Amino acid sequence: MMIEDDIFTFKKFKINQSQCAMKIGTDSVLLGSWLKITDATNTVLDIGAGTGILSLMIAQRSSAQVIDAIEIENNAYEQCVANFENSDWGDRLFCYHASFHEFCEEIDDTYDLIVSNPPFFDNNGKTSNYEREIARFNNALPYDELICGVSKLLSKHGRFNIVIPFDQKSKLNSISKKYGLYPNRILNIKGSTESPFKRCLIEYQFELNSLEEKNLTIEVSRNNYTNDYIELTKNFYLKM
Repeated sequence: MMIEDDIFTFKKFKINQSQCAMKIGTDSVLLGSWLKITDATNTVLDIGAGTGILSLMIAQRSSAQVIDAIEIENNAYEQCVANFENSDWGDRLFCYHASFHEFCEEIDDTYDLIVSNPPFFDNNGKTSNYEREIARFNNALPYDELICGVSKLLSKHGRFNIVIPFDQKSKLNSISKKYGLYPNRILNIKGSTESPFKRCLIEYQFELNSLEEKNLTIEVSRNNYTNDYIELTKNFYLKM
């Protein structure tokens, strides 16, 4: 990945983020690299698309013919559409300008893969920037509302992948269980060997299977990345 004037250059696509309140971070890159793609992954939904990075990563990794994204914030929606159009996969990518609630009310189809890097900061740290609040705070899309909608839109054998703060893992697992969704894979993430776990990637399905849970450390020291992190992200970062 290379950054120049709000343009992120990955190996096979570029992302302009100049209009987006929340910029590209490690969370999305990890989620897009880690989620499982199978031959049955034909339809994809990206909830809260922002720049469109997750949809673009999935388009690079898969042959899915339908990759839909939802973005409620005006500027981010326009940016996402432009990033889709400027990619090699524009014919497979479509962004809806709507809230997740509106989308769930209007769409009857189901998806084989649903992904989300949702707003997960509570409102104790509110800013004066409305667009940034929409992107960051979970009162814009509470977990219960998110999981309820996912349970309606996910196909019978589909997978839902999400990134959340590590300390909210039990809470989200409890909410998901109410809607018949169970964790099959979990990746706990820490920045360095000495730091605590900060993030958690979780894959949910309607089937209750044995749980595969692993840990990932990003750096050994500053800008000295672990082999596991390099292996996971090497198809996207320019220098990996």
